[in-house]
Amino acid sequence: MNILDKITADKRNEVNLRKSLIPNKQLEQSVLFERTTISLANNLRNSKSGIIAEHKRRSPSKAVINQSLNVQDVAKGYENAGVCGMSVLTDGKYFGGALDDLLIARASCNLPLLRKEFIIDEYQLLEAKAYGADVILLIAAILTRNEIKRFSEFAKSLDLDVLLEVHNEEELQKSIMPSLDMLGVNNRNLKTFDVSLETSKTLSSLIPSDFVKVSESGISNIEAIKTLQPYGYQGFLIGENFMKTDNPGESASQFIKKLEQ
Repeated sequence: MNILDKITADKRNEVNLRKSLIPNKQLEQSVLFERTTISLANNLRNSKSGIIAEHKRRSPSKAVINQSLNVQDVAKGYENAGVCGMSVLTDGKYFGGALDDLLIARASCNLPLLRKEFIIDEYQLLEAKAYGADVILLIAAILTRNEIKRFSEFAKSLDLDVLLEVHNEEELQKSIMPSLDMLGVNNRNLKTFDVSLETSKTLSSLIPSDFVKVSESGISNIEAIKTLQPYGYQGFLIGENFMKTDNPGESASQFIKKLEQ
């Protein structure tokens, strides 16, 4: 059982528990459920930098990254830095996140917010909407084609953007459908945790141009982005690079200034 299988199994138990505590109707009645969402895909299409900056306290591959920062400061810092969007980890057990992090980020900035989560149930899309997300992540490695279709179409009905993440050609081929906005290539091998930008390069030509291409993992310097831009990538998800500093917003600001020079 690899780490993704383990996380998914735990996630099913967690979601079943939450469904028993908070009914769908309660989520649908939340104040944020009616807000107009902001499109991350549009932001990325119109940006020079394409940076999606992440709030992440820890991860299975890196243990603790940064436990001492509050979400409000990070969100404001990222917005001031001029990022295109903010990714908020909401998984508690493996990443130290929470749905409340999404709520706080939403109250603190006007960026499009991506709920970074292991989505295995439509219920989590209702949660994303109720807690102020604009974008959801679907991970091809843990979903069937039918689930990807069902979840992405449901997300679109909630006016949420959809970022679909793949790790290889097989996942990409089963996932391409009109209800997606962005296709993300994760450069991290989930079995070994090795990271290689070659994954993004190899898969780039197989991604139709209707989708915004996003590269994830291993984007820690300007050179990585400059290398991937000619392959058509318009979005770059940066997690640990900013979060491992004392001031992620300032780090993002310096990074973007250098990138746009």
